[in-house]
Amino acid sequence: MISTIALLGLSLSLQTPVLAQTIKPVHGTTPARIAVPSATGAVATRATVAPAIDGKDDDQVWATAPAVTGFKQWRPIEGKEPRFKTEAKVAYDAANLYVFVRAFDPHPDSIIRLLERRDTFTSSDMIWVFIDSYHDRRTGYEFGVNAAGVKIDQAVYDGGNEDGAWDAVWDVATRIDSLGWTAEFRIPFSQMRYGSERSHTFGFTIDRDIYRYQERVSWPMFSQAKPDMVSQLGSLEGLNELEAPRKLEALPYVVSKSASQIVNNRYTQRTTLTAGGDLKYRVAPNVTLDATVNPDFGQVESDPAVLNLSAYESFFDERRPFFVAGRGLFRFDVNCNNVNCNGEGLYYSRRIGRTPDLAGIYGDTVPLQPTTIIGAAKLLGRFPNGLTFGILDATTEHVSGAGDKTFEPLTNFGVARVRQDIRNGNSSVGAMFTAVNRSLDQWSSPYLAGNAYAGAIDFRHRLLGNNYEISGSLDQSRVHGSAASILGLQRDAVHYYQRPDAGLPLDSTRTVLNGDAEELKFGKVGGQHLMFESSYQRRSPGFEVNDIGFLRRADQQSWNTWVGFFDRNQRAFYNRFQWNNNWWQYWTAGGLPLEAAYNTNTHLTFKNNWSIHAGGTVGQLGTTFDDRAARGGPAIRQDSYIAPWMGINGDDRRSVVPMLWVNYVRGNAGRNRSLNLSPEVDYKLGGQFSSAFSVNWSHDINDHQWFGNFTDSDGQKHYTFAHLDQKTTSATVRLNYTFSPAVSLQIYAQPFISKGSYSSVRQLSTNPRAAAYDDRYAAYDNPAVTSDPGGFNFKQFQSNVVFRWEYLPGSTLFLVWNEGRQGFAPAEGVEGFGGDVRGLARLHPANTFLVKMSYWLNR
Repeated sequence: MISTIALLGLSLSLQTPVLAQTIKPVHGTTPARIAVPSATGAVATRATVAPAIDGKDDDQVWATAPAVTGFKQWRPIEGKEPRFKTEAKVAYDAANLYVFVRAFDPHPDSIIRLLERRDTFTSSDMIWVFIDSYHDRRTGYEFGVNAAGVKIDQAVYDGGNEDGAWDAVWDVATRIDSLGWTAEFRIPFSQMRYGSERSHTFGFTIDRDIYRYQERVSWPMFSQAKPDMVSQLGSLEGLNELEAPRKLEALPYVVSKSASQIVNNRYTQRTTLTAGGDLKYRVAPNVTLDATVNPDFGQVESDPAVLNLSAYESFFDERRPFFVAGRGLFRFDVNCNNVNCNGEGLYYSRRIGRTPDLAGIYGDTVPLQPTTIIGAAKLLGRFPNGLTFGILDATTEHVSGAGDKTFEPLTNFGVARVRQDIRNGNSSVGAMFTAVNRSLDQWSSPYLAGNAYAGAIDFRHRLLGNNYEISGSLDQSRVHGSAASILGLQRDAVHYYQRPDAGLPLDSTRTVLNGDAEELKFGKVGGQHLMFESSYQRRSPGFEVNDIGFLRRADQQSWNTWVGFFDRNQRAFYNRFQWNNNWWQYWTAGGLPLEAAYNTNTHLTFKNNWSIHAGGTVGQLGTTFDDRAARGGPAIRQDSYIAPWMGINGDDRRSVVPMLWVNYVRGNAGRNRSLNLSPEVDYKLGGQFSSAFSVNWSHDINDHQWFGNFTDSDGQKHYTFAHLDQKTTSATVRLNYTFSPAVSLQIYAQPFISKGSYSSVRQLSTNPRAAAYDDRYAAYDNPAVTSDPGGFNFKQFQSNVVFRWEYLPGSTLFLVWNEGRQGFAPAEGVEGFGGDVRGLARLHPANTFLVKMSYWLNR
């Protein structure tokens, strides 16, 4: 199941006036002009008695509220009359907005309804209510429910980006009857943000998903050819004299936790009882403070296992609710475009509360628990004139180990973001500032920066009917620390100032590292069939934001171009078709060519809801070099590669949904090869049980895997590489049973095994840029390294069991069991896959048992 915004994928600006109709006098009464629903405008009726939220329309207000009709199909055929009729009515009182939707269906027994945990998209019939309470055509809220009563809510920013972590407290009831099904909503105004005017106009749309026919209908009609979603909403008028929203929402909670920890190289179990809480306080009508004290995120699913043999840091998505909610406001991308986007940006919230950074230096074991967040707060504001701002501040505690050596210093993180929308949101200018300040001591100052700052400005402007957009940004970074810490930063893989052929000034006395980044993009963002984007992006060698941001590498410039063709209309044998073409080139900031590649891919959804996806890349067209392969050594010439792939997805309306993805890479005239297979089967039973079982298997052969850098007694450095034969197998199991929309049980488990053997160790020759592959390498005469290069056998198991009960609206009880196992051996071993799994089961588990209970207060 995909959300409305994800399906639209694009944007527009549409003003939707409400029309008025003169009602004829009855029995001599005076004529009155009463607003009634139009093609794009709806009217809310004031309720003197609040309707009971039971899915029935027998309340007094529903008898008098005018019906919203005129729903149109927007998928698969835009503008077509819907298969089934839909009607809606809207009412309100001082505290709540009420919406009743009647979804007619002549075959009620065919309505697809699946129970799942809240905020889970299901392959079900659904009804969505979209509200732009500021009526700024840029931000809003989504309230959705499927026919089984499963709720989904999301905040919307920048016209169409969704924030799925936003959770409001609201009610909805669904009912299936002989006419089809109904949904009755009660949405408290306190859960939304709006101005202080006496009379309000909200942006408003109702959307329906008839899932068995893959048909989407809405009022007013969405257009997939438009550049965003929020500006397409209709209008809702008649909202007068709303009560001032309550100022305070609090969510106190208590947590009882028993967690494994390692003390003196032995596992022990530590039990704690703690209290904390989240709160929202309305500082002013348009300004809200969100804060958390002593947060605990034990209910959050573990990160997937990964074995990273590259020079680049792995990116993991944020899952902690406090940091996910509202993150769109703090987003400032770096090195992100329609061709390649790897999560890089000025703000990466996973830096806050990370695993202690120096534990691997001063301790022989890494702590199992992340650094405690003492407290965090966000001040968020949105004003009618289009000004938006966000300020985040968080502090993490000091962590020490044996001998009182610092593993992580007391650290404060700060982020500030401001943006001004102009031209009804079709243009904007903005700025961002980040700061990290650490309380360093003798243990931490040689390795960590004392403070790190970054500032940036950006702009966006739409033109030519708002279908084209030009955007850009300028960033500046400054990191200050001891000479030892800044030298380590210069030598880090992000920078590699020590590369002998880079011509960069490696300075062991430097205590400050400065850098800058620039981006400029132009593209066509709206239209029926053809869209494109072309971008130039540059980062200087000293650009550094990893204290609170995420940056894979500096010292790079790139030119990326994407052209996409879309056919969103139903044809004889398919519902949707998309064809993408991508071209990208990368250089160092000094002009050394790093990559030149072309990619094409197509995506086709058939009328039976099966889909096929296929594409491929031809890379290293021309002469290019890898300046990261030798881990600080000289750049190495690269040979061309090809990388075809294909994926098939089954019809998710069925009980059994098969999927299969295949990736293949061949490079260096066949010396490097990779095959990846990812089958998956999803299974649903009885409307309450769902499961997914997937396997990821890969076989990678790399003839020039970096092995190590060794320095002789005379100071000569050797950059060594080896032939690596690696196999990786992982399986992911998800089991979900939903007792009711408020009670669910989720089970997640993932075993991961990766093993490989090294052979043919050799070193870089004096000419690593040679045209001939063999001329780039030379024999390495060091039997201690080459006689038995060994390998690795890495195993990991992660599992979560989460029982969730929302016993009162907004109040939740969690019962959680998390288990992790991990092992490493410096040789591949002789065991087969079964033996490796048995070995994984014999590893000592790290268990966390948690009971967390929260209670929602609204004052």
